[in-house]
Amino acid sequence: METEKRICFRLYAPKAHEVAVVGTFNHWSKILPMEREEDGTWRLWMSLAPGCYEYRFMVDGSWTNDPNCTQRLRNAFGAENDVLNV
Repeated sequence: METEKRICFRLYAPKAHEVAVVGTFNHWSKILPMEREEDGTWRLWMSLAPGCYEYRFMVDGSWTNDPNCTQRLRNAFGAENDVLNV
């Protein structure tokens, strides 16, 4: 049995009012709100099974890529999704 791992999604967006993450780990169906830290970094911890996942951030209603992610795949909408290997 494969063990899930705790993953922390982070995005520095000090001027944002709402930040969330969405991806293949939930079939792009549920936007998961992130919590803002005092320094302007938004964080969300979640447990994921080993595998390859695509994701993006939603910042104040606009899709945003993770600037710290170096691996991306083109999506059906002409943009790129970030890739996370757990």
